[in-house]
Amino acid sequence: MKQIKTVCWFACAILILALAFSVSAPAAPGGKASPPPVPAAAVPANPEPHPEIREAIAALRRAKEHLEHAKHDFGGHRVDAIRATDEAIHQLEVCLKYDRD
Repeated sequence: MKQIKTVCWFACAILILALAFSVSAPAAPGGKASPPPVPAAAVPANPEPHPEIREAIAALRRAKEHLEHAKHDFGGHRVDAIRATDEAIHQLEVCLKYDRD
């Protein structure tokens, strides 16, 4: 019984030391590290100020294309939806125009 208890204590001590050294040891040079920082030249000098608006315009154009080529009229709402989509695209383009000024 005393021998089993000693082996358990020894195993616990080894486990604690292994965990302590793995947490405090620095990463190996050949190991996977975080990616290097992006050099300043790779970052665009003048990034798009409103990429979400451009994405919304593109999505609205795709939706309009879908509506125009659909085989049904969406319960009579297709024409109004196309008209509203055109107006939304126009308004977003106006927003971008005024942001440049």
